[in-house]
Formats: sequence, structure tokens, C-alpha cells
Amino acid sequence: MKKNRLVKGFLIAFTAFGINAVTAQDTATIKVSEEADAPVISKHIYGHFAEHLGRCIYGGFFVGEDSPIPNTHGVRNDIIDALKQLGIPNLRWPGGCFADTYHWKDGIGPKEDRPTIVNQWWGGVTEDNSFGTHDFLNLCEILGTEPYLAANVGSGTVKEFNEWVQYVNHKGTSPMSELREENGRLEPWNVKFWGVGNEMWGCGGNMTPEYYANIYKQYATFMTDWTNSDKLFRIASGANVADYHWTEVLMRDIPKNLIEGVALHSYSFVEWENKGSSLEFNEEQYFSTMETALKMEELVTKHSEIMDKYDPNNRIALIVDEWGGWYEVMDGTNPGFLYQQNTMRDAMIAGTTLNIFNNHSKRVKMANLAQTVNVLQAVILTEDEKMLLTPTYHVMEMYKVHQEATMLPVTLQSPEFTYGDASLPAISVSASKDTAGAVHVSLVNIDSKKSNKVSIDLGELGLKKFTGRILTSKKLQDHNTFDKPNAIVPVSYDKFKFRKGTLELEIPPFSVVVLEGK
Repeated sequence: MKKNRLVKGFLIAFTAFGINAVTAQDTATIKVSEEADAPVISKHIYGHFAEHLGRCIYGGFFVGEDSPIPNTHGVRNDIIDALKQLGIPNLRWPGGCFADTYHWKDGIGPKEDRPTIVNQWWGGVTEDNSFGTHDFLNLCEILGTEPYLAANVGSGTVKEFNEWVQYVNHKGTSPMSELREENGRLEPWNVKFWGVGNEMWGCGGNMTPEYYANIYKQYATFMTDWTNSDKLFRIASGANVADYHWTEVLMRDIPKNLIEGVALHSYSFVEWENKGSSLEFNEEQYFSTMETALKMEELVTKHSEIMDKYDPNNRIALIVDEWGGWYEVMDGTNPGFLYQQNTMRDAMIAGTTLNIFNNHSKRVKMANLAQTVNVLQAVILTEDEKMLLTPTYHVMEMYKVHQEATMLPVTLQSPEFTYGDASLPAISVSASKDTAGAVHVSLVNIDSKKSNKVSIDLGELGLKKFTGRILTSKKLQDHNTFDKPNAIVPVSYDKFKFRKGTLELEIPPFSVVVLEGK
């Protein structure tokens, strides 16, 4: 991931699919309505990412079958249970930058016969390939989640890529399906989601978009779908943050019958060269981090506008398959392992970013938080036999009510969150209506010091009563620890008034609220 090209100006207002946030007022006013042609919020927006990086796989997910830690085929049972509760819809693997040095045949067959490699991107450690294709795809089956395989374009070949598709998807007789059966798997896994390379503008090969578009076409052409199931969903390696030329070239040069998705990567941080501590940050650093997080609104809007020009029928999805907070590693840890703590600041990033994706669900169809366990903005942290769920986990659990629900357009006028002479919208919101008719409104107040009053006009929806949950704490730097894993958890919330279709409440500083109306 390269540095965001972030202009040092600050948001005064932003607009996106019915959102119109305007500062300089005391109360946030929101109107929620219905539209006949509103999109469904894809569950895949709530996807996750597991790279062979640091302790995400080894010492995170995978402890081995001989571990005293309870496990299923070497994967920790407590992690399996937590991710099932979270209802993750998809999981991206094996990278990241690691994907374009990964040769999948190294990770199949008897574990004792698998070759080792050096993980040149992340810490220079030896990778023994004990967690490979079967391990990952079987884990996805246990979790009830869709696998998203990021395949090697940077150092691989078309033949190697094509054989991986055949190995995991072909039901009939072929060299690769026979090899799969020799390795203990009779039925194919029928993997749908495939990333055709990763960050081709950087660690994937430092390519130009014009060069990559040609390479992509070659790989995508030979990605035969060897099953009678749905067509493969091919995802092109997309732009680094605000590289709109990259998206323009891919949309212009790749035939529409060869592509189903275009990726986008963007991280939130203080400054790229000095990301600051994940725990010991001040007001200025918090404000800067939220500025980069809210920049996602502009990125999604502008990349979508380019895609609209070439794809007016909205057939190709925008896939934000890497996002989240990125800080300096915790003291005493390998700098290549990207291990950081997870505070209420990260809950703010998660809540506001997911609101943006929900509101852009016409074009955004998948996203992947980086990363699942022990890396960057993780939802789970482990230490030997101990495990904890982070504030980010709890936000995603609260927000899972939006999965596969119909997006409800929202208009918003927001108070300011100010630092010095700069300002950001303090309130973020998205809303949806599920198939049972329940309406959910998710709200975030990013202000670090001030509660904000909110008035929500829901009169068009005919609702009778509301319940709610809140995630909040006393300090922005608060986090869960292995000694106190439940210091920050969602609790019931009823500090609101609902009269004549209007909901009124006051959201504490740096808090996330999800309301349900029926």
C-alpha cells in the first residue's frame, strides 16, 4: 500500500447517494425515506481479509492439530465461533502482497513434503506452507463463508493460475481434479471470487495501468469456469487511493465480458511516513486519522463516476478489498508483522466507513477489512491461548443487520467536529430495511469531546417502536485487553424519544449506535 495523496484541506460538506452533510449547526437532522429502485446492501461489503502476514495465519487462525488450544483441523475453535457469530460473508486469502509470491502447489499434499519459502514482504520469516488451499477452503466451509482467492499474477503464469481454478472447481476428470482427489478432496469447492493479482501498481509488479490491463485480459481469458455453477467473478487489481487514471484505463481497455469487479485500496492513518501509535495518540492525530477515513466518501464517489461512464448499467462492481486503520507496530514486535492494538478510534473508522459503503451500495458490492486476526485493524487478537474481540469486531457485529437489506436513502445535516480552524462532519449515518420489514439506522459521532443531538425523521416508514444498542467508552484510547477482554462491548440503548415519526436522541462522543424500528 502506497501513501495516500491526501490534500491537506478538510471536509466542510460531502454528498453521496442522498447524503448531504452540512456543518455549522447544533443538532444533526436526518431524514430516512424509501425508494422503489434502491439497491440491496450486499452482505459481501462486510468481508474480511487473511494474509500470510505476521500472526494472522500462523499463531492466529492456525495453531496446528497438535496444539493444546482447542482446534478443528488446526484452526482455533474460539476464532471459528467468533467469526460465525460475526456472520462473515467472504474471506480473502492468501494476500495482499504475499499473493504475488505465492505458488499454490507449494501448499498442497502431505505437509511434511511441502517446500518452504521466505516471506520476503512480511518480516523475512520462513513460510512452511503448512496452511494451504485445502486448509483455507475447508475453513471457509466450516465458517459458512465464501472464499475469495487472490491469485498470483506478479510472479506466476497463466498456466499456474488456470490450473488452480481447475484444481478447486472442476468436477470431472482432469489432471488437476485428479490431483485434488489424490490429496483427499473428492468434490470441488466451486470458488466464485478470484482476484487477478494484487496491487499491480506496487508490490504486484510496479506496472502501469495500460500494461496491467493487457496482462489482466490474458489471465481472465484463460480463467475457464470448470463447473456448471455461476460464472466466475473476476476482480481486477484496482487503484491505489485516488489514482483515478488507473480506474479509467481498466474500465476503458478491458472488455466487459472479461471482468466483474474492480478493486480499490485505501487505509486510514495519521501520516503515511509517521503513522503514530495505535494506543498513545493525541487529538491532532485522531483528527488526521478521521480525515483520511472520511476521505473514503470522495474516493468511492469519484471512482464510481468513472465506472458509471463506461458501465452505465452498473454490471461491474467496485470492490474495496483492503481498508482500515494503519499505525506503527506495537513496541517490541516485528515491524514486518503489522501488529497493533484496536481502540475506540478504530470503532470510529469502522462505523463511518461501513456507513459510506452502505450508502454507495449501488456500486460497492464487496469490501474486505484488513485484517482478520492480529494484523492492522483486526477484529480478533490472540496471545497464546488467550483471545479477545476488538471494538472493530463489535461494530461489525452491530452492523450485520444491514447485510442483504434494502438501502434506505438518507439526507443528513451534521454539526461540526472541529480541531483548530479545521472541521469534519461529526455525524455519520446509513439505514436499511430488511426482508422482515425491520428498519435499522446506524449512527456514529466521531467528535472526541462533544455529545451531539440527533433528530431523525422516519415518518414515511410507519414505524411503531424502537430498540437500540450502543458501543461507547470513557476515552478514545480505551481498548480490550487479554486481562479485560470485555471492557468495551455493545450494551442496550434506550436514551431516545420516538414521537409522531421522529426519533430524538443524543449520542455521546466517539460512540456508535444502531437502532431498530418495527
